[in-house]
Amino acid sequence: MGIFSKLFAPQEPPPAQGTPESTTQPTQSKEPLMANNINETLQGLLELDGAMCVALVDGASGMLLGKAGTGMDLDVAAAATTELVRAKLNTMKALGLNDAIDDMLITLTSQYHVIRPLASFPQVFIYFALERQKANLAMARIKVIQAEESLVL
Repeated sequence: MGIFSKLFAPQEPPPAQGTPESTTQPTQSKEPLMANNINETLQGLLELDGAMCVALVDGASGMLLGKAGTGMDLDVAAAATTELVRAKLNTMKALGLNDAIDDMLITLTSQYHVIRPLASFPQVFIYFALERQKANLAMARIKVIQAEESLVL
């Protein structure tokens, strides 16, 4: 089961009135907090010079968990990049590399695409596209690391 399925699975119904469980304090759903955190984190990345768009992707399903910015169809980019990440992981396995992807960089003539799997949820990754002429690649990589650290999933 992918993170997308786990995050958006139906919630169990609350206990019936009069049962011992119903006397406890009500708990607030973490979904709005998580969604706000994802949106805020992605919007924060867009403040970087040259930033075009950014997404948080469930690599198990290729589905978007969040997106911000413009410039490309992030649904298509997420699905295609999921295949790229899977291919690299399969290559690492075939080579007997017992390691993890820190980040991946795709350098186009006009853009940088930074892909960073989350250390806490390796099946989830940040996909960040920047305009090459305006972006500072080193700063973009630092900001993606900071964004990863601020995400609450």
